[in-house]
Amino acid sequence: MSERTANRGGPVLLGVRHHGPGSARAVWAALEQCRPAAVLIEGPPEADELVPLAAQEGMRPPVALLAHAQDDPGRAAFWPLAEFSPEWVAMRWALAHGVPVRFIDLPAAHSLARGEAEETADEQETAEEATGGQEARSGAEVRIDPIGVLAEAAGYDDPERWWEDVIEHRGGGGAGADALAPFAALAEAMGALRETYGDGGHDRDPVREAHMRLRLRAARREFGDDLAVVCGAWHVPALARRTTMTADRQLLKGLPKVKTTVTWVPWTHRRLSRRSGYGAGIASPGWYGHLFSAPDRPVERWLTKVAGLLREEDYAVSSAHVIEAVRLAEGLATVRGRPLAGLTELDDAVRAVMGDGTDAPSSLIHDRLVVGEVLGEVPEDAPAVPLQQDIDRSRRTLRLKPEALERELELDLRKETDAGRSRLLHRLRLLGIPWGEPTRSRGSTGTFRETWRLRWEPELSVRVAEAGIWGTTVLSAATAKAASEAAGAAGLAEVTALAERCLLAELPDALPVVMQALSDRAALDADVGHLAQALPALVRSVRYGDVRGTDAAALREVATALAERVFVGLPPACPGLDADGAAEMRGHLDATHQAVGLLGQPESERQAEGKQLRARWAGVLRAVSERDAVPGLLRGRATRLLLDDGEWGDGGAERLMGLALSPGTPPTDAAGWIEGFAGGGDGGMLLVHDARLLALVDGWLTGVPDPAFTDVLPLLRRTFAEYESGVRRTLGELIRRGPATAPRHPAGDAPDAAVPGFGPGLDRDRAAAVLPTLRMLLGIGQHGFDDEQPDPSRPAHDSRPADDLTGART
Repeated sequence: MSERTANRGGPVLLGVRHHGPGSARAVWAALEQCRPAAVLIEGPPEADELVPLAAQEGMRPPVALLAHAQDDPGRAAFWPLAEFSPEWVAMRWALAHGVPVRFIDLPAAHSLARGEAEETADEQETAEEATGGQEARSGAEVRIDPIGVLAEAAGYDDPERWWEDVIEHRGGGGAGADALAPFAALAEAMGALRETYGDGGHDRDPVREAHMRLRLRAARREFGDDLAVVCGAWHVPALARRTTMTADRQLLKGLPKVKTTVTWVPWTHRRLSRRSGYGAGIASPGWYGHLFSAPDRPVERWLTKVAGLLREEDYAVSSAHVIEAVRLAEGLATVRGRPLAGLTELDDAVRAVMGDGTDAPSSLIHDRLVVGEVLGEVPEDAPAVPLQQDIDRSRRTLRLKPEALERELELDLRKETDAGRSRLLHRLRLLGIPWGEPTRSRGSTGTFRETWRLRWEPELSVRVAEAGIWGTTVLSAATAKAASEAAGAAGLAEVTALAERCLLAELPDALPVVMQALSDRAALDADVGHLAQALPALVRSVRYGDVRGTDAAALREVATALAERVFVGLPPACPGLDADGAAEMRGHLDATHQAVGLLGQPESERQAEGKQLRARWAGVLRAVSERDAVPGLLRGRATRLLLDDGEWGDGGAERLMGLALSPGTPPTDAAGWIEGFAGGGDGGMLLVHDARLLALVDGWLTGVPDPAFTDVLPLLRRTFAEYESGVRRTLGELIRRGPATAPRHPAGDAPDAAVPGFGPGLDRDRAAAVLPTLRMLLGIGQHGFDDEQPDPSRPAHDSRPADDLTGART
């Protein structure tokens, strides 16, 4: 070899695994021993100017170098670095000793131009396929596994386990040990493999290695031969091989090239894991970080961490458990011939000692410790696209910190800071940067509250770079993209959804453009289904505009006009529909009903308009409910919606039900009517409290002919299966006692006859018994209400109003 790997007088080639604590400690020891004049690292040369940032206090790994094409930010690549990465250790050593650092891999400008963004996303990890026995990247086919060959020769059936035993779990050697000896041995082994297998199926490696040799020659001219090169062990024989400069340049001739931008971005341990898709081929970054940060007594310290985690999750784990688990793990390592207990032995010990022989704690330990949720940090003055800088300024002002661990954020939109957070998150979602996702709140569901699920993913940095084409600030970029999407929207529903998003993101300059597009498409779309589908989102936009103090007058006008078109087009669209069409139209009925209810809410200046709108909608529902050609599902649903709104007079709903369930109606159509009328979770309570309706359903069901019963049974099962078990049980009791035909009576009037399952009046003694608990729950005890005691002079069932019985004052 022309280049020596162990002796002074020539460049020292340090072959490593890209993410390994043993390799990282060995690199530090080797650099301390050889004290080079410059350090060369496998990585994109465009990042040379970013090296000084690694010494700043604000830089905390894991981080990654991000390179993306200036004209196509979506074409990007990452080079991740953890605290236990040999390249990171070499960089920090060089910065601490004032030694220059140069990156020598193929420039990102060439890699991205060749369309290898997916492959080069882990470009720096290519060698670990050869030095760590890991799976190949997508698109990078590996025909051989060099470490697998070495592991097999050593008698191991698991290449990963062999590498950890030989490199990662070994100590740094005693005092006076030659720190370069391990690298010389590894280089010799890799040389033998390269002689046998050539490039091993890595088609890109000859080009990359040619560029590395050219960079190495340039560094020798600048700094002399006293150099240290940190690269994947697979590349060491190629860098040591004697070649001509002409031959290397010939390999690089004609490579495509694009303009690129490179910066530092935060990374996560989860993204370093092999299963993540962006991983660096290591299944246990949290464990490797522990090995690097705790070289003394790593087993004891690890099991102490495990015990602490399990205690937080209410597992009964004591110090005795830790001591016994350490003994078991070390005993297993000795029996298996391992220099240090690895994760396999530690998992076995935890399962046996702390988990009582079960795997219950395993997933928790794997997610929280073995992989971990560590998010790195980069300095504020790191180069970034203007949009990223504006996002950083905004989040600092709003006190929003990116975190790798998923968390929920509750916002009260009446508070200025929370409203600002909501605007930022909605604008980022519109730009395709989903830092947060809206979710259903477990507490209040009011319109002044929002709940977000936040999680910062490293690839969001690429999304930010992509979104930078729309503007330099979040507001300008979101406005420009909303206007563009409105112009290119294919359907009416897309535009209405966009209008809602513009309202939530508070984009006043984009709203007129979106409203114009909405009006144009609404005028051309004659499909009542499309109109009904678009109406709810538009009405929600009006409502959110009111809540957020945004002028939504234009939205209200368009929503009202859209509702009028639905009113006109819906009755003719309902007759003659098949089962699937009727089910779809039922959804449109429900959505329109809810939208009209919101749009027609009484307001001081729009009370008459809202009342008139609800009246017209009630007329539409009446027309649908009374037309025989309309499927029973839709007639029943329209009847139910009118009943809920109090639009039917005395006996109106019973009359329509009696007609729908008459002997002349086909059983399947009658069953569909029942499904539309009594379907849903609240339909059962309607039957429980209305004896007349229940009697009609019961009478129809008992009269269904046997041949038709099998046809209607699936519809009835689907209807009644939606009821809660208690409702179904109550209905069964009422049917068992026999149907009641007592008419419904207005609230407050005495019943003409007792309804089965209910008493004739109020039992004062039973009502008074719950008053103390009720007052405690409502917090009204402090207002001086005296405890009520049963009055022996009053009859057990007194029908006087409850206010008279409790003495409550309103």
